Amino acid sequence: MRGLLQLTIMSFKLYLREPIATFFTLAFPPLLVLLFGAMYGNDPDPMYGGYGTMDITMPAYTALILGTIGLLGIPITTSGYRELGVLRRFRATPMRPLTYIAADLLTNLTMTLLGMAILIGVGWALYRVRFEGQVLSVFVAVVFSGLTMFAVGYLIASLASGARTAQVIGMVIFYPMMFLSGASVPLEVMPEGVRRISDFLPLTHVVTLLRGLWFGEGWGEHLTEVFILGAIFVVGAGLAARFFRWE
Repeated sequence: MRGLLQLTIMSFKLYLREPIATFFTLAFPPLLVLLFGAMYGNDPDPMYGGYGTMDITMPAYTALILGTIGLLGIPITTSGYRELGVLRRFRATPMRPLTYIAADLLTNLTMTLLGMAILIGVGWALYRVRFEGQVLSVFVAVVFSGLTMFAVGYLIASLASGARTAQVIGMVIFYPMMFLSGASVPLEVMPEGVRRISDFLPLTHVVTLLRGLWFGEGWGEHLTEVFILGAIFVVGAGLAARFFRWE
């Protein structure tokens, strides 16, 4: 337990020293709130079921944070550590490999929640964004969705030959999802054809699940999203464990 705590603290410090990862996790979503809030405000809109633009972007931007960490942060960092021999050194210590993975997961989940807290704080301070769900339910959904995105990230890191390759793969997967899943632009403003394509994107189901629970819907209304994300997690985690390389 002590080793896990020390490794988590070290991992957290290393994360904060990486300017790109820190920016996209902690600063980029609030900047989007400032940008789109200045453009659209937060007046109730029938297109969004009577909610404002900023109201519906809080859970969507949380999904954006999860996608950023899972599809960009984890693959690049893990592959970089493998190239530098860091993972080999971890494996050579008395500490079990599972301890490293647990510390990495705790760090990324903590950064997700920290980014979410900053995002909500900015949204509430400027636009008094609405929240009608249950905190515990949304928290569980964030963790569940995060583990799904992280499993995909570890799979990319397992298959990529190096950090540069992991970065390219992550960007090719993430950026189309960023714009087509509703994580940055609401699905309601997209053409019907684009929305049909978005149904095949994992991040779309993260956005849909978080938005529903954020506004008071129950888990029973999102069994499709739960099933799809759960299947992605099982397959992603299983393949990542199968192909993960320490050196």
